[in-house]
Amino acid sequence: MRRALYLAHRGDWRVAPENTLAAMRAALAVPGCDGLEFDVQSARDGVPVLLHDDTLDRVQGIRASVDSLMASELARIGVPTLKEVLAAVGREPFLDIELKGQATASVIEVVEAGRGEPGGGLARAVISSFRIDTLAMLQERRPGWPRWLNVEVLGPAAIEVARLLGCAGISAEWRSIDGHRAGAVHDAGLDLAAWTVRRRSTAQRLERLGVVAICVEAAALDG
Repeated sequence: MRRALYLAHRGDWRVAPENTLAAMRAALAVPGCDGLEFDVQSARDGVPVLLHDDTLDRVQGIRASVDSLMASELARIGVPTLKEVLAAVGREPFLDIELKGQATASVIEVVEAGRGEPGGGLARAVISSFRIDTLAMLQERRPGWPRWLNVEVLGPAAIEVARLLGCAGISAEWRSIDGHRAGAVHDAGLDLAAWTVRRRSTAQRLERLGVVAICVEAAALDG
């Protein structure tokens, strides 16, 4: 059985707020953590930053949208830039870089500088998104970059969309993955990843189904 990659969901948010540099470093210090999953959006000045929500209410406790503040303003409240995170974690951990917004020129430039390879691919990284327009733009602009289609429900429609977009794989909510659906993904020539798992027993079941990467948190991250 091929061992899946265990990717810390937004870092280790038990130690520090999610999607912060401290959370990323804490996750990578956990034995058995193979890499990170984090979310990218654009600040008001177009600088790519790490944040999951459209607003700062839940994590930072500030009533403002991410695109209403400059990257320098976001930095003062603990929101790091993508450039900072890529530099801090280095090129060894595997990265699932989830784009919440469009694949802007700034995002492409930063990812290319931090993880690009001479042949046009990415070093130990994948770009994922729920947004078809984002994945389609990357297909056109960076066809050599591996991409995952994020879905809540794994089924024939998701497989067809991923194939049409030229994706390398699908990242699905773990409850929608069973043997039949996993087999259909593999038969289509696609990789299958899962999110977000909190129990190691669940992660082990998914590994037996041939999942290549699992977004984990809490006990599943600890092993």
